[in-house]
Amino acid sequence: MAPPKRIADEPAFVLHRYDWSESSLILEVMTRHHGRQALVAKGAKKPTSNFRPVLLPLQPLRLGYSLTPDPQAEIHTLKAADWVGGHIMPTGDALLSGYYLNELLMRLLARDDPHPGLFDAYAAVVRVLASEHGDALQPVLRAFELVLLRDLGLLPALDQQTATLAPLSARRRYVLVAEGGLREATPQERGGLPGAWWMGLQRALDEPAPLAATLRASADGTAELKHQLRALLHYHCGSRTLRTRQLMIDLQNL
Repeated sequence: MAPPKRIADEPAFVLHRYDWSESSLILEVMTRHHGRQALVAKGAKKPTSNFRPVLLPLQPLRLGYSLTPDPQAEIHTLKAADWVGGHIMPTGDALLSGYYLNELLMRLLARDDPHPGLFDAYAAVVRVLASEHGDALQPVLRAFELVLLRDLGLLPALDQQTATLAPLSARRRYVLVAEGGLREATPQERGGLPGAWWMGLQRALDEPAPLAATLRASADGTAELKHQLRALLHYHCGSRTLRTRQLMIDLQNL
């Protein structure tokens, strides 16, 4: 039998981890070149394990793992893990926001489906979360949500009305709805944004570095966009309230 194929020095982030046995963990990781992967980290819970201080969420890692020979098996074996460094662990609201992004990725990313551009955008957002720029938290979350939906093919074109394919009018106001895409806002509807704004956002998403461009393009519409994107994300996640979102609400009510 041929030896298992080995993946080495793969950029990755831990999205989720759970117990597999008294001493081992199952990791859900997002890798740059191989997409979301499930890895068993044998002995990772032991006090003497080299994995123990490294396998943390929201930290840039380089992983080595061997692929399970059985093509039907989904869990591979972690062989090496190194912390890349560069920033500290986010805290407070930034930490909860990072867990929120991880939950989105867990729900929306298919296994073995690489999205290197999305990986780079996520890494950039994590750096912001670890910084002191608290005022950038909401805008950068909205920008990442847009990039995520666009990269996964879940965001309609924002330079035309979804149902009719009619071009947008620069001065008329439009809303993004979960089941209908982008449409003209009714006079009673709140949260509508001008057609010129939506078209600028589409151009930003088409840029080679969409996160930074989208952050700039969406900055003056973050409040209106938040509720529309939340409804769209919940629609595709199949849940009205994400676990991390509910945790944020509960903490705010304490």
